[in-house]
Amino acid sequence: MERFGADTLRMYEMFLGPVEQSKPWDTKGITGVHGFLKKYWRLFHMNGSFEVSSAPAQKEHLKTLHKTIKKIREDLDRFSFNTGVSNFMICVNELTESKCNHREVLEALTILLAPYAPHITEELWEKLGHESGSLYHASYPTFNPEFLVESDFDYPVSFNGKMRFKVKLPLSLSVDEIQQEVINNAETAKWLEGKTPKKFIIVPGKIVNVVI
Repeated sequence: MERFGADTLRMYEMFLGPVEQSKPWDTKGITGVHGFLKKYWRLFHMNGSFEVSSAPAQKEHLKTLHKTIKKIREDLDRFSFNTGVSNFMICVNELTESKCNHREVLEALTILLAPYAPHITEELWEKLGHESGSLYHASYPTFNPEFLVESDFDYPVSFNGKMRFKVKLPLSLSVDEIQQEVINNAETAKWLEGKTPKKFIIVPGKIVNVVI
């Protein structure tokens, strides 16, 4: 408690394993949880000062958020607190890598994290401008499946059944449009080696196979 704080201890106890199982007490991994909370704190700060953007969040940020809302809700229903901590770590890593500091994402994440780390979340809630009341009066974030719908797909492109490369294409493309995109790809010419394809086997949203 004195070295790492109450939130770190609280989350680390959850992280040790399933709540219904007995677990040996070991503090070797506690620095990982402490590091996670520091990384979460840094999402709200730039160059040492508090800075959050009110601009609309990017699609990838909303996807990360709603994926986490869904998983945390499922974890809570199963009383699976250790996997909940893991999912928070994945979420914060993804938001850090994509440099997300959007209010609409970070506010929702703060409410989600509050039962796990009540002190740091309450502090950040106040920094977000909610000085008159606790975040425990806020509405729990609602999962929106629309943010998890993929608009693109990495098609594995095979030649005579052997996968050679992948190409990302919109899922809205027709079979003919997919075929044309593959024909126009520079990698296709490399693997055709001057030969003319006999036919294309295309399953939208799954595979492309070029028969030479």
